[in-house]
Amino acid sequence: MLNGAGVVAAFDDRSRANSSTSGTLGGLLQSSTYMAGLSGGSWLVGSLFVNNFTSVQTILDDNQNVSRSGSLWKFGNSIFQGPASNGIQLLNTANYYQTIVDQVQGKDNAGFDTTVTDYWGRALSFQLINATGGGPSFTFSSISEQDWYTGGQTPMPLIVADARGSGQYIVSTNSTIYEFNPWELGSWDPTTYAFAPMRYIGSNFSAGTINDSSQCVRGFDSASFVMGTSSSLFNSVILSINSSVASSAVLATYVDRALEGIGKDDEDIADYPNPFLGYNTDISTISTQSSLTLVDGGTDLQNIPLYPLIQPVRNVDVIFAVDSSADTNASSIAPNWPNGTSLVATYQRQFLPIGNGTVFPSIPDQETFVNLGLNSRPTFFGCDAENMTGPSPIIVYIPNAPYVRVSSSFIMIRKN
Repeated sequence: MLNGAGVVAAFDDRSRANSSTSGTLGGLLQSSTYMAGLSGGSWLVGSLFVNNFTSVQTILDDNQNVSRSGSLWKFGNSIFQGPASNGIQLLNTANYYQTIVDQVQGKDNAGFDTTVTDYWGRALSFQLINATGGGPSFTFSSISEQDWYTGGQTPMPLIVADARGSGQYIVSTNSTIYEFNPWELGSWDPTTYAFAPMRYIGSNFSAGTINDSSQCVRGFDSASFVMGTSSSLFNSVILSINSSVASSAVLATYVDRALEGIGKDDEDIADYPNPFLGYNTDISTISTQSSLTLVDGGTDLQNIPLYPLIQPVRNVDVIFAVDSSADTNASSIAPNWPNGTSLVATYQRQFLPIGNGTVFPSIPDQETFVNLGLNSRPTFFGCDAENMTGPSPIIVYIPNAPYVRVSSSFIMIRKN
């Protein structure tokens, strides 16, 4: 999240007075059509847009100004403690846990299945949404109703998650990828090839419609749940809560109940009523399933959310692809840096049946990638059209690398 925030700040002409002068990159964000994120990147994209497309610089300034007392990105406290007791979030740790439990229980009381991802998303929201109680009523679809969005003043936010069926433990490259945007949830993959209106995804869909006898349900697309879904790999942190610790006993009790309901092997899924039930039955692999179960968007090795941007129908010209992966082995000389795995996975996926006409520039294998130093500097891929099977966006690859020193996101964000 923070490495991406440093790049977004550099691309944003609101960061500094001179951010769009000659030799700088300010304004790239304002001229972009889309902004995509997955996993920790979904926290960045979701947080900026849910908070009225605020800037990274504004968040930093508010956190440094005592009189403003901003509540976003206060990472001095862990997710087990909750936010610091100042600003808009005035909770001690015990009340923080009880608030999360009460919020998730509201969803359960409404008749929906809940999983650990619900607790994970609500905990994240206290850091990512500037509203009392983490803004439980804030929805992702509400972005589409904001003047600054409908007026075309911002890119279109896209958040990515992977499908994982019950009992499936490995998410492969040919797994179905789903996209959240302010209007819709769906997939371009031939295994689904359908989209449903985001504001109504809690409704009872059948064959693409809501029955006359059913009510349209709104509010299921909680912004915190969407961000939690895309990063649900990390909700395993919540599972380590020790019920013997007084401050977390109440949360541990309800987390255990959630696990009992879905089975411990499926602990890290996000459970959605399947809006594609009975739809595209001739090709869809989920048309007979009552639930749509999604997990972290990077579990298929594609840590860069390129999937929604390379769809031919979107006609994207150039993609600035920020790679914050920790691919290299912890025992190596330079651990926890990208080695091109994400680009390789996206390149290979186009040749599978699920590729569905997408085209991606030629990418060397990981060993060659590292040997050529492509993981240590920005690189353009796709400039030579002869190496591709059709039109493709140019990929400007920006890997997280120790350009000057070992990465410190706060230093990167604050530099002019």
